[in-house]
Amino acid sequence: MIYQEMLTQVIEKTRVQPDTGLTDAQVQEAREKYGDNRFVEPPKEGLVKKVIRSLSDITTIILIIAAVISLVTTVIQGHGDYFESFLIIAIVVINSVLSIVQEGRAEKALDSLKGLEREEAKVRRNGEVIFVPMTDVVVGDILVLENGVKIPADARLLKTSDLRVEESALTGESQPIEKDEDFITGESVPLGDRLNMVYRGTTIVNGRAEAVVVATGMETEMGKIAGLLGAEEREMTPMQKRLAQLGRQLTVVAIVAALIVLVLGIMQGDPIMELFMTAVSLAVAVVPETLMVIVTITLALGVQRMAARHAIVRRLPAVETLGSASVIASDKTGTLTQNKMTARQVWDATKDEVVPVDQVDTVPDALRFGALSTNVTVQDGQLSGLPTEIALVAGIGGVDAYRDLQAEYPKVYEIPFNSTRKRMTTVHKVADGYLAVTKGAFDVLLPKLPADVQSRATEINQQFGDQALRVITVAMTKLATISEEPTAEELERNLQLLGLVGIIDPPRPESAQAVAEARAAGIKTVMITGDHVATASAIAREIGILLPTDKALTGAELHAMSDEQLDATVQDYAVYARVTPEDKIRIVKAWQKRGDVVAMTGDGVNDAPALNAANAGIAMGQTGTDVAREAADIVLTDDNFATIVHAVEEGRGIYGNIRKTINFLMSANMSEIIVIVMAMIFGWGSPFMAAQLLFINLVSDGLPGFALAKEPAHGDVMNEKPINPKASVFAHGLGIRIAFNAILFAVITLLAQGYGVWTGNVEAGHTMAFVVLSMTSILHVFNIRSEKSMFRIKFSANRSLVMMAILAAVLSLLVVTVPVTQEIFHFHALTTGQWIITAILSVIPNVAWEIIKIFNRNNH
Repeated sequence: MIYQEMLTQVIEKTRVQPDTGLTDAQVQEAREKYGDNRFVEPPKEGLVKKVIRSLSDITTIILIIAAVISLVTTVIQGHGDYFESFLIIAIVVINSVLSIVQEGRAEKALDSLKGLEREEAKVRRNGEVIFVPMTDVVVGDILVLENGVKIPADARLLKTSDLRVEESALTGESQPIEKDEDFITGESVPLGDRLNMVYRGTTIVNGRAEAVVVATGMETEMGKIAGLLGAEEREMTPMQKRLAQLGRQLTVVAIVAALIVLVLGIMQGDPIMELFMTAVSLAVAVVPETLMVIVTITLALGVQRMAARHAIVRRLPAVETLGSASVIASDKTGTLTQNKMTARQVWDATKDEVVPVDQVDTVPDALRFGALSTNVTVQDGQLSGLPTEIALVAGIGGVDAYRDLQAEYPKVYEIPFNSTRKRMTTVHKVADGYLAVTKGAFDVLLPKLPADVQSRATEINQQFGDQALRVITVAMTKLATISEEPTAEELERNLQLLGLVGIIDPPRPESAQAVAEARAAGIKTVMITGDHVATASAIAREIGILLPTDKALTGAELHAMSDEQLDATVQDYAVYARVTPEDKIRIVKAWQKRGDVVAMTGDGVNDAPALNAANAGIAMGQTGTDVAREAADIVLTDDNFATIVHAVEEGRGIYGNIRKTINFLMSANMSEIIVIVMAMIFGWGSPFMAAQLLFINLVSDGLPGFALAKEPAHGDVMNEKPINPKASVFAHGLGIRIAFNAILFAVITLLAQGYGVWTGNVEAGHTMAFVVLSMTSILHVFNIRSEKSMFRIKFSANRSLVMMAILAAVLSLLVVTVPVTQEIFHFHALTTGQWIITAILSVIPNVAWEIIKIFNRNNH
């Protein structure tokens, strides 16, 4: 690895003279060898492929076969009635278009990464410092890096001056990394610990440096992430898997039913053409044509509700996936924490007391003079500078207090912080001389402190360290005079310890409550971060993620584990610290192998591959990078971890409504099959044409089914266990309910048809059967709203359902009674007595379910 090699070896490999840089010939040679400094974009799926994929669904294939059979039969019979064929084809086309539209915009994560390429880089070539497009940077180029610059490629540092780099987007570490060109190690260390390297896409926040480029394009750490994004294929959501399984089951039902009808028809001597048309009717009866449309509408309405609660859904199926989530794998920095260094505790050495910064009445000198000894600037009323220094200034009250302090103690001299000294000293003018304030690392300042305070200071430092606080030591000395160019030895003698300030990136106020709510819903929250294990564990413990029974795992420990070992023990860990983007994917997949549905949250570039690999990727909208947002399924506009819990609740409600929809549609569809098969067994012939069944499926079932999407979730949905992704769509008694409904509907429909047969009016019997099945299905929508009586659930809670049911009933009656539609659909006018019988039969299922619900209520 480059960071493990001696600098002379790196320079020799890249064949560059650091003082002059590459020549034009060397630049061209490097470009030919390594390529441009850009990311490779994987090919995107074209429209034709999307259309083919949308038509490859098994239920769609059934309808296409039915349309072909109907068309061929019509042509052979020569009666010119193509209405049925064209209607089936229209349904296929509509479903295909909706399927393509549902996918939304294509994945754009790589486009966001490419956005980094439009910037310029400062390099030394041919002995001159020039600016070139980022894409033109090649291996061997000498980068000239300054404060505020975004680094264009991975590079080994040649020389630095107080260099600190913000790497949180790549590593997840919340505070800038102090770089050291002399760092060398023979061990394998994580990205955040490679102090002699800088990486593409990270930003310099202090100092300057020169570095030699060692990797460009896809070979950079950022490029490897781009490769991971392109390599990860998104899995089907649990509901998509369930619906695909349902399609396969329906295919089996269609084949078995068709074989039964074919055998019966041949035995009864029915004409072959008539048997073909009956097969078409069976195919139409099997397929719930409106199911996918209703599922899409249900998801879309959920998207609208979630948008009102600050969650923007980029991919519709993700809404339902959240309802099945059993693990939330969260990034720490900026997700569970505020991504803002904050002074939390201060030890006032003069009083020997530790106080929370937000509870101090009078600002302790340790905090006050610590804020004074900074290089924080004020721009447009905002603090600008190093995060730790901003934390000190914010701790004393912010902009106004800082300005007052600067006016009271004007700065006249400074010895800056550097990686060797690990401290800075500022000199301030006072009435009777000067104050020299020194702040820095505890271990560096400890030997300079009076002996009588060293023991107690060490004890407090350990106490702060146990809380994962970053400790800043503040000391001061008073001087009557100073030399013109004072030295550290002059200014840092006879130091008086003012105290220690503990700084941390604190948890978001709502994080602990959200984690508790997730646990109550049966969801385990784990932390996956690039930060240090001590810091990550402290935050996780504070917000309730790391329980006494849980353990923390470091990236180094993870690297030593095989996939099999990780799969076997992943559930033991609640914190995964100092991990790489590849590690995050391993962790997500290990949870998925256990059968868990994983929702991954994050905001950095380093989170993007895991967001893409998770069942539901959730990015932060305010602090998140473009790469993370585009890789995610859901973006939180308020960056509020608690919003995820609300989204889970919405997802569970949506899943409940989809189950109600399946109950509603499949009860009618299965009853249609039973009616056709039993009527053939009885020798009555099928009572339905394919067009009549399509009307029932699209109008009588479809219109009320659409309104089911607006059904509100029941109150205790978040007290239930997560939905098992492996559970069948018919789990928890749904299959039994559908079977009971289908048999009940079929019996009363056959009674209506039988009435026509027994009274010698077969056409009227067929029409009665249509009306009974149609009205029974419409009224059934009120049965499935709740386990309670249909009269105990307010109709006003879903007015759309009532309106759609009324509209479907009116249309069903009109199609039977209006002469024009009677002719098109082959209906027969009914007498008053026949209408009365039809009405009585139609309400039987509702009466039966009310009795069942009363019985269930009395037995609980």
